[in-house]
Amino acid sequence: MIPQFDDSTALLLIDVQKGVDDTSYYGGPTGRVNNPEAKANIRKTLQSWRAKGGKVAFTQHDSIEDGSPLKLSLESGQQLDGMDIRPGDIAVSKSVNSGFIGTSLELDLRRAGIQRLCVVGFFTNVCVETTVRMAGNMGFDTYLVHDACSTMNSIGLDGTDYDPELVHNMAIAGLHGEFCTAITTQDALGLLKADATHLDRVQGNE
Repeated sequence: MIPQFDDSTALLLIDVQKGVDDTSYYGGPTGRVNNPEAKANIRKTLQSWRAKGGKVAFTQHDSIEDGSPLKLSLESGQQLDGMDIRPGDIAVSKSVNSGFIGTSLELDLRRAGIQRLCVVGFFTNVCVETTVRMAGNMGFDTYLVHDACSTMNSIGLDGTDYDPELVHNMAIAGLHGEFCTAITTQDALGLLKADATHLDRVQGNE
């Protein structure tokens, strides 16, 4: 059984910025994304979290790469509609994949009394995965809302164009049970109100 999300749990939104829609930059000429419901699920989770008065944290990607749409100085680097940062939220900017590297995120969360994280955002196999791996290693009881994340297709060394759904699913498979417990948006919303008697927290194998 997973206990109800309480004041020790923060919703962590990873890079929910307009530039994630630039499929040509991230996925090449055939750029495409999986899970078109991700944004709606993120908004639904954020709205419910705020309604309950829960702690909310954001990472914002401020890329140092030429041509990247994820720069805070650009319009494409700004927050997606309905995902604005509000006074009292934790917010850090980063230029690498992990939200914990070169930022005050861990310190901010510890000072707020946060022991558990509920994670959503972009991209599943890059900044979400890297941040979740570190969160698990740092001892946060971490939950990844897998249908409130999405990613792009990925081009392999031999030119193979890997479908974004495959890339997403493989990332979740590598995280679940080792660095986090993967749950659905419905489960996350339910945990704001009661224990999830049908879910078990998955322990790491190492």
